[in-house]
Amino acid sequence: MKVCGQNIRKIRRERDFTQEYMAFEMGISQKAYSDIENSKVKINLEILTKISEILEIKPSDICSISHKCGNDEYENKFHDLVEYMKKNNIAIPKDYL
Repeated sequence: MKVCGQNIRKIRRERDFTQEYMAFEMGISQKAYSDIENSKVKINLEILTKISEILEIKPSDICSISHKCGNDEYENKFHDLVEYMKKNNIAIPKDYL
């Protein structure tokens, strides 16, 4: 998870966004946002989605598990996740279908 926080910080800085801006957009305090970048909290799907939308990137640009899996296995995990989200009425960004 530490890599995810580092990736978020790197991309945020590339976009020239402050932690305060990110926190405001997410509806959280700057301290809570800082904890995300410093990997003091686990990043869940909701947090990952919000950050991805603000930074205008795909969630996989932040946290990728592809290096741990073969391509077919990664695709299967992705499809399993999409099916889970559909069954639980979780919104799926159109860019990912």
